[in-house]
Amino acid sequence: MEIIVEVARKARVKVELMPRLAPQTVRALLRALPIQSVAQRWGDEVYFSVPVQAEAENAQEIVEKGDVGYWPPGKALCLFFGPTPSSRQPGEIRPASPVNVVGRALDDPRVLAAVTDGDPIEVRLA
Repeated sequence: MEIIVEVARKARVKVELMPRLAPQTVRALLRALPIQSVAQRWGDEVYFSVPVQAEAENAQEIVEKGDVGYWPPGKALCLFFGPTPSSRQPGEIRPASPVNVVGRALDDPRVLAAVTDGDPIEVRLA
């Protein structure tokens, strides 16, 4: 199953959801669609609050470029396209704290570099 994440007509990324990685989180995310929120940047990460309540589920401390994760402490969806302020070495992508990886960008996630704090964001089924 795929979703579209679109940010203020600046960036659009198609994401393949991966329920095998975090099935309960993916189900909760799908139930919440469509979602409208406000984008925030943290290094090479775009994150935004979502109306989803989920506990840690196979949470990952290190992710890959293009991974999409749910951050339980912030009730936020995170799209990773490079290092964050928590990254400890070159090439490492480290969230602020572990995330439930729910999917992977099918498009080049580097388009998210155009996103700025406060941009409106929408998530919907593809």
